Amino acid sequence: MSQSGDAKTVSVIGLGYIGLPTAAAFASRRVNVFGVDVRPDVVETINRGEIHIVEPDLDAAVHWAVESGFLRAGTTPEPADAFLIAVPTPFVGENKEPDLSYIESASRAIAPVLKSGDLVILESTSPVGATEKMAAWLAEERADLSFPQHAGEESDIRIAHCPERVLPGKVMRELVSNDRIIGGLTPRCGEEAKALYELFVEGECILTEARVAEMCKLAENSFRDVNIAFANELSVICDKLDVNVWELIRLANHHPRVNILTPGAGVGGHCIAVDPWFIVAGAPEEAQLIRTAREVNDAKPDWVLERVDKAAARYRDENDGKNPTVAALGIAFKPDIDDLRESPACAIAESMKRRNGNDLLVVEPNVGSLPEALQGAQLVDADTAIEQADIIALLVGHKEFHEASDRLAKHGAVVDAVGILDDSRP
Repeated sequence: MSQSGDAKTVSVIGLGYIGLPTAAAFASRRVNVFGVDVRPDVVETINRGEIHIVEPDLDAAVHWAVESGFLRAGTTPEPADAFLIAVPTPFVGENKEPDLSYIESASRAIAPVLKSGDLVILESTSPVGATEKMAAWLAEERADLSFPQHAGEESDIRIAHCPERVLPGKVMRELVSNDRIIGGLTPRCGEEAKALYELFVEGECILTEARVAEMCKLAENSFRDVNIAFANELSVICDKLDVNVWELIRLANHHPRVNILTPGAGVGGHCIAVDPWFIVAGAPEEAQLIRTAREVNDAKPDWVLERVDKAAARYRDENDGKNPTVAALGIAFKPDIDDLRESPACAIAESMKRRNGNDLLVVEPNVGSLPEALQGAQLVDADTAIEQADIIALLVGHKEFHEASDRLAKHGAVVDAVGILDDSRP
């Protein structure tokens, strides 16, 4: 790959919520892109010019890229000039240790097709030091090539870290407009990665070291998590003190230096619900506030479930022990998307199903079928849920639910975790 960033082919490893939009963004600049995913159905879908996830504007971008010949996909890596690894980085175990197995597998998968001059960029949100581990795995597989950790600026392979920092629902726009933080294992590695991203990024591409870039993404999401935890804890306190938290937040935010966020059913998604634990794992004694915020947000679904259980107990008392039909409105991790990863709403719905068996209605306008853990429940529309459910749990602030706020307010038993009923207040 040349210093100007004009790679002949970019390979994106992992065609999920970040990898596929990134592949489409490069292809939109008439860069040849080869995407790799271990799921054959995903590969087949993309090669038809279709998409397997919900994200505004992505369908048109992928269709054009495939039809124009700039994007194709496969299950096995092929030679390229630049490789972007965008695979999951979950945590495992009671101590929530980072799981780098997907990165390791992707690294070892691309190693056989590497050649001198190639650039490898880790985009997956990762604990500090993950980029160095990726470089070590690549070096283990390719002793015939030199890597930055041994050869410095003269290495055959350039390695960098550039974490995504986009908002689901706005990914295609923010990939282009947002600034990017790029950390090279050497300055030359960073410069070449910067040149590559500048093919489509209109925001500023800012160079730093790999470890700083890794920590930057973790710090950003931990900052957000701490602020959400304050709002969620405030909602629990206000419930105990019989204070309307939604009105309280509106009034408090009139202060020029106060901006309290909106409480919810918890925190989900693959970033905010996961990334702070990477900091805790790396500095367990020091990350006290970050750990506490995670624990506050992780506890919020249980608080919501307690309210649903109380409503169910009242129903049984009033109806000779009959079990209520319960409706979960929303199972995505945030409004107006289909992403269920680490979704507190989905976890709440699963708990509700265990409590109520198949007497559970689920409303999720952004998915066509329920996940395996919710099989047996009924996927219905909002009108059906409002008409048939004895208890409604409002778990996600989808636009369809806000539009139905007047009808929801007239329902006899609603547990509102996201403030939708507040829309109907005079």
